[in-house]
Amino acid sequence: MKITKDMTIGNVVRKYPESVDVLFVFGMGCVGCPSAQAETLEEACMVHGLKLDDLMTALNEKVQ
Repeated sequence: MKITKDMTIGNVVRKYPESVDVLFVFGMGCVGCPSAQAETLEEACMVHGLKLDDLMTALNEKVQ
């Protein structure tokens, strides 16, 4: 896995710009907001009520 649950959204977006599309599909529209810079993918899933495993699979498929 290239992307892990403990990475911040900001870090993921900077390192893998193509991940933005996946985040939008999962309802994470504020990828550029200040909290996204420090919030991990795991934390974001908890806040947005998303399934972490589904997001991680989709992100890692996109960046391969």
